[in-house]
Amino acid sequence: MSMQQFTVPLSKLIGKLNIGVVYMPEESGEILISSADINRPGLQLVGFFEYFDNKRIQLMGKSEMTFLSQQSPEVQEQALEKFFAATPVAVIISRNFSPTELMLEKAKKYKVPVLVTPEATSNFASALNAMLNIELAPRVTRHGVLVEVYGEGVLLLGDSGVGKSETAIELVKRGHRLIADDAVEIRRVSSKTLVGSSPENIRHFLELRGIGIINVRRIFGIGSVKVTENIDMLINLEIWNQSKVYDRMGMENEFTDILGISVPSLTIPVKPGRNLAIIIEVAAMNNRQKKMGYNAAHELLERLGMGDDIPAGSPQKKADQFDFF
Repeated sequence: MSMQQFTVPLSKLIGKLNIGVVYMPEESGEILISSADINRPGLQLVGFFEYFDNKRIQLMGKSEMTFLSQQSPEVQEQALEKFFAATPVAVIISRNFSPTELMLEKAKKYKVPVLVTPEATSNFASALNAMLNIELAPRVTRHGVLVEVYGEGVLLLGDSGVGKSETAIELVKRGHRLIADDAVEIRRVSSKTLVGSSPENIRHFLELRGIGIINVRRIFGIGSVKVTENIDMLINLEIWNQSKVYDRMGMENEFTDILGISVPSLTIPVKPGRNLAIIIEVAAMNNRQKKMGYNAAHELLERLGMGDDIPAGSPQKKADQFDFF
């Protein structure tokens, strides 16, 4: 199944990255950027277009502008004619270099936007690439609640009515922060990182059955909410099933695939008397410990002298031999 292609209007980049407009053939909001990659067109200025992608923003810095200035008018004419005839989506010139009259002539001929920025080329390229990675990231929306607990982004999933929102409000009362309730937009911003946020129209609102809709930011203050957070772990809440065997040791990590990234996951059974907020706090701290290389179950089994006796994939069998689990 092909992944949906996202775009970002050029006007949004202009507004957020201190970019000046020299020439714009149409409304900048109508020009859509679909590639997160950036190209430095040095090879294209000497005539190599075999792997040229005109969907990428073309960034010209001191090297490209100096190279052009040192060429004869005939060579400049030929190089810029071929370059702009390839109709790149936009050309940005860094370090406040001004485009030459010949560049503007070719840009207007082929209707290519020309922009300028005072930033150094490398710094601007990093900022632009970071923004494009976020705006164009593959994304999916999950029904759940995203909270930050002790710096860990915890995504709570489960059937409707299992207690996700009630648990989230208890966590907020305990000093943690809400990112999204009901609908969590998840973006893959890199090969290792998932970032969750809330749709803007329902941001910081939360539904509690019996009470209705509340505004968490208004009730608990600005420190109780956050706009985005990395997703570090996933917790499935489900009604306690007496016939199901739940993990009691935590020897092996379970993972859930989201947008091609494996996220550590737990299944926590829900029944009256269980304080889910405290359990999730401990789960978040334990997840951080595991990332730092410490696993309490491994240490316990080593103390009992049983580390070598546990069959791979069956920690529960050995755990059931002890009354204190």
